[in-house]
Amino acid sequence: MENASEFKDKICLITGGSSGIGRGIALEFGRLGANVIVADIQENSKIGKYHDTDITTTTTEEIINNGGKSEFIKCDCSEYSDLEKLVSSIEKKYKKIDILINNAGIHIPGSIEEQSIEDWDRVMSINLRSIYALSKLSLKLIKNSTSGRIINIASVNAFRGGLGPAYAPSKSGVLNLTKDMAITLGKYNITVNAICPGYIETPIQDYNTPDSIKEFLSTLPIQRLGKPKDIAHTAKFFASKDSEWITGSYLVVDGGGLAS
Repeated sequence: MENASEFKDKICLITGGSSGIGRGIALEFGRLGANVIVADIQENSKIGKYHDTDITTTTTEEIINNGGKSEFIKCDCSEYSDLEKLVSSIEKKYKKIDILINNAGIHIPGSIEEQSIEDWDRVMSINLRSIYALSKLSLKLIKNSTSGRIINIASVNAFRGGLGPAYAPSKSGVLNLTKDMAITLGKYNITVNAICPGYIETPIQDYNTPDSIKEFLSTLPIQRLGKPKDIAHTAKFFASKDSEWITGSYLVVDGGGLAS
């Protein structure tokens, strides 16, 4: 499947691309020759307690330093006006989007007894609403591509409870939105698919403890934690010609955790 020329100069927009999974995906597409637009609320990568503890370059800097093309556009995905400005900027400069990766997401710990309605709304706004809003705003530009791709980042928690009353429902919503979008957009040769990561080594795991991480690892059939590159490789597949007859689907990438 490795074919860097397939992605050369493709316009690839990644939300939440400064850190974690988004950074990993952005670096992979940069390596493959795509022109990577990183949209995030801050340009600097988040530094985690357990993972990504020593990052010194931004995603865009890393791509450019390795000979690729990239730019950063500041965007709060919970703000519709920011998403409008993002798409407008891309339209003026590039006229199209070949690959849209809706990756931006947050997790705010707390049970239904603890989590405020404001926090619930914020999780839903970023994890679910922003995918609908940005995909809708970007449609004109994605239609300008000969083979548009939309890839939504969901979670294994879409299939189970846990991680609070907002996170899992937001990710379940991502899967159903993915299916509905796929049904509508197939006639434009646009595929829409989702990726469901398990535990990935990123700063979003800061709420864990060393003991809880160790305990979770012991449950995995494949005895290692996930890395951003695991999700990046899956995104590469969904963006490639190899997946041109796959839409409305999802891939679970979790080391077998959901199966066990």
